[in-house]
Amino acid sequence: MPELILHHYGTSPFSEKVRIAFGIKQLAWHSVTIPVIMPKPDLMPLTGGYRKTPVLQIGADIYCDSQVILRELDRRYPNPPLGTGTLAEGFAFWSDHPLFSAAVATAFGIMGEHLPDAFFADRAAFSGRSLDRSKLKMQAAVMQGPLRAHLGWAENSLRDGRAFLLGDAPGLADLALYHPVWFVRDRAKSDALADLPLLNAWADRIAAFGHGTRHDMTGSAALAVALAAQPAADTRGVAPNALGLKPGQRVSVTPDDTGRDATIGELVALDQQSVTIRREAPECGLVHVHFPRAGFILAPAA
Repeated sequence: MPELILHHYGTSPFSEKVRIAFGIKQLAWHSVTIPVIMPKPDLMPLTGGYRKTPVLQIGADIYCDSQVILRELDRRYPNPPLGTGTLAEGFAFWSDHPLFSAAVATAFGIMGEHLPDAFFADRAAFSGRSLDRSKLKMQAAVMQGPLRAHLGWAENSLRDGRAFLLGDAPGLADLALYHPVWFVRDRAKSDALADLPLLNAWADRIAAFGHGTRHDMTGSAALAVALAAQPAADTRGVAPNALGLKPGQRVSVTPDDTGRDATIGELVALDQQSVTIRREAPECGLVHVHFPRAGFILAPAA
């Protein structure tokens, strides 16, 4: 089976979600550390412009966004299952958006004064709005209320003695909730959640799974892997769709919230939950780039 290559950086919350999934499934993987801010010269040839973190590479197949990454891990390594493809995906979508936004505001209220100007300029372009360093502490104070309200639901759910959010085994819901908690509690070292003892004990249980077996790899080596490989055959076809898109048609796929950089290529496969496009670059050859449908805009390319 082709090797798992994760393009990520250590302080990325969404990367932590995937790293913990590696730990739960006890997987070996290759780590390519990418820059925290643009440019990302060894990543862009693979994704065609998608700049969010993390990205999973398996040979010449490139998986963008933790939604499709975790689904692919469940497909290839079904035991133990994470529960992708169920209503837990909706839980994860909530956690990745309103909950994560509150967590980011809270964490940046602590870390913001220590971050370089280049980081703020990059994240302003990423988010599409200006970031005012002087307002971070006030924004953190405002958003800490919603953050604690959201996480209070988890604290109350754990009062019945369950080990994990949906029962006795960890799954997608735990991964989804863990990464914003990790960002506030472990990355920012905030005490905003200190009075939620059940949540903290649960987070410790999740952290204990670790990150699987990591092997470091350079970005150039990952590009060489893609160049030497061919994308896996995809037999799903293109499902009937409101846009009338057909196989081989040039399309664009763009995140609908932040990092709105379009990836353009030829449509390979389309179903209810994912879209795959074909594209080519000299550095990596022919690749298939996979995106989720939820949270992304698919449209015909000009």
